[in-house]
Amino acid sequence: MNIIIIEDEFRAAKSLQNLISDLKPDSRILGVYDSIESSIDGLKELKPDLIFMDIHLSDGLSFEIFKSVDITCPVVFCTAFDQYMLDAFKSKGVDYVLKPFSKEDIAEALRKVDELKKFFQKNELPDLESIIQKINQPAGKSSFLVFKNQKYTTIQTEDIAYFYIHNEITHIVTFAKEQFPLTQPLGQVAEQVSDRQFFRVNRQYLVNFKAIKEMEHYFQRKILVKLTIETPEKLLINKEKTHSFFTWLEDR
Repeated sequence: MNIIIIEDEFRAAKSLQNLISDLKPDSRILGVYDSIESSIDGLKELKPDLIFMDIHLSDGLSFEIFKSVDITCPVVFCTAFDQYMLDAFKSKGVDYVLKPFSKEDIAEALRKVDELKKFFQKNELPDLESIIQKINQPAGKSSFLVFKNQKYTTIQTEDIAYFYIHNEITHIVTFAKEQFPLTQPLGQVAEQVSDRQFFRVNRQYLVNFKAIKEMEHYFQRKILVKLTIETPEKLLINKEKTHSFFTWLEDR
């Protein structure tokens, strides 16, 4: 197995080399790189079977490498930070090892790679690029068809600050402060959009996470939500829904 190590900490890189040699003596280290730039240059020339990759490099996050080089082999990410786990698995990561890593951590990562290799030897290789594209696609409806001033147009969901009910009709309000009526009830809209991106703060309003500016305590243990775009009424969350709202805010 031909392996590349991308790691800007000398001791960590050396430790990885030693552990890999002990655990997989038939493997070969093709190169050790300490930056995005040197990694891109190396990967243009070499075709490894596996990459051990740190996330924080001296010149930025290693995810930038994937924008310049078509990496087709599995990647094991080794990092001191766990907040990039989702990005790692979107970038063909087969394991995510937190520093300081142990011999058991690296052995487990190599075991996963071997199992993956055996699986694909017995099964048809899937279109990995297609899978990654699907993972990167935002969940939920991506746009809404609206009708205004005798014309139809589409509004991208990411451009919508909030939905609200006025005179029993659901309306869209965009970050550009444009407003459009919808034919769907707000409950149906809430089921169509990503519940990670939008939250139903009350019966009248469904708000985009990106539109939330700040929150403050209000009377009767309610929460007053302030958006970057002005709303016709105060956005109040009752005490029964406060916990789920703050959980949603933290689940980024």
